Amino acid sequence: MSSIPNPVLWTVIAGLALGSYALRFVFLGFMGGRPIAPWLMRHLRYTAVAVLPALVAPLVVWPAPTDGTPSLIHFAAAAATFTVGYVTRNVLYALAAGGVSLLLLYLAA
Repeated sequence: MSSIPNPVLWTVIAGLALGSYALRFVFLGFMGGRPIAPWLMRHLRYTAVAVLPALVAPLVVWPAPTDGTPSLIHFAAAAATFTVGYVTRNVLYALAAGGVSLLLLYLAA
């Protein structure tokens, strides 16, 4: 798999898990039952919307099946996903449209 020894790999994974939990606990756990400021809630509302595109964008621009070379099939599937999501305002429809369009474009190519 890789040249990283197993104990080091699992130590890093456990450390990242604990660090991620600690960051979330500091923000949410110490808040208690107090209300969150409206301006902060407005910013937090967009966090989930930003995470998925941030994870997918590198896979569209530099797809692994083409060894990092931009692919028209991936851009077309991303455009279909964006269009369906924008029109329907439904994440599940957008994901389904993107997956189906990518599959159909791969089968047609």
